[in-house]
Amino acid sequence: MPDLIDGSENVSVHGIFNWILLLAIFSVITVIGNYLGYKHPISDSLVGMGILSLITLIGVWLERELPFNVSSILYISIIGIIVAFPGMPTSKIVLYYVSKIELLSIVTVFLAYVGIGMGKSWDEFKALGWKAIVVTVLVIAATYYGAAIVAHIVLVLSGVPAV
Repeated sequence: MPDLIDGSENVSVHGIFNWILLLAIFSVITVIGNYLGYKHPISDSLVGMGILSLITLIGVWLERELPFNVSSILYISIIGIIVAFPGMPTSKIVLYYVSKIELLSIVTVFLAYVGIGMGKSWDEFKALGWKAIVVTVLVIAATYYGAAIVAHIVLVLSGVPAV
């Protein structure tokens, strides 16, 4: 079976369809988890995931179409900031519906997808050896601690007392 996501530089109808299909599957599973785990209404969660999926799709399309060598994550982040920025006409709607999606619901589905992807290339991962495991653990730990430090600094600067 070919990969679901077409990693080519060109945007094709097939590639866009694959992204839409993947995002739809991802959204439905996230909405179910969001409803079961956090009791958010399914309709609000579906709209929130639709907004996030549309932003993602536009970011991926921009990565492929614009002549800059920039990751889609940057485009997705910029679009998300713009549409949710206070004062923008889209701000209240985007913030309302996206706030109905719990981060843990998204992360759970994403990690399951990554796990399936790793399972498909488990032999390649094993070939990397114990050094890959050490590097992976260090990267995850450094990312976690780095994010915690930045969050702590921002909270202190915004007036939240340090614990």
